[in-house]
Formats: sequence, C-alpha cells, structure tokens
Amino acid sequence: MKILTGNDLKTGDVVWWAGDTRWSRHLADAVDAGAEAEAILKREEAALRVNVPYIVDGKQTDQGPMPLHIKERVRAFGPTVRPDLAINTSIPILKT
Repeated sequence: MKILTGNDLKTGDVVWWAGDTRWSRHLADAVDAGAEAEAILKREEAALRVNVPYIVDGKQTDQGPMPLHIKERVRAFGPTVRPDLAINTSIPILKT
C-alpha cells in the first residue's frame, strides 16, 4: 500500500491524500495511491494543494491505513508531549 502525505499549505498540518484532489488531517481517510503515487504527487504539488508531499509504505489494518514507519505513525498521532492534543490516540507509536 502506498500512502501519500505532506503538509497543508495554509495551516502546516500533517495531511493524508484521501483521493481525487482531497487531503485530510485524518489518517483513516487516506487511500492507497498504488502505482499512480508519483503522478498524483506531481499533480497535487503543482496545484499547490499540499507542501512537500511524499510516499510512505503502509498496510491496511482493522483501524484503517497504517504507515509502516514509526516516523509517519508519530506524525499521524499528533503531539506526543501533549497526548490531550493528539489527532488520533488509537495509532500505535511504538516501534513494531
């Protein structure tokens, strides 16, 4: 599974590609970009919808899409020093 992520141009928030031209702050909304990932990134960056987009490997879980790398899980979780401000506390941020 190929998941696209980057940062929102206006807010700086971490965002995940949710299909078509939509980006979401919520990892659960992310969809598999598959073989089209590179082309989607170029199109979305050129359209100024997202800042510094890139591809991350992921897997589908019972909770939805999940990045394989700990860095991306931390980005999806939100601030780790203030869990009360987390975006989604169900995302495991432990190394697997």
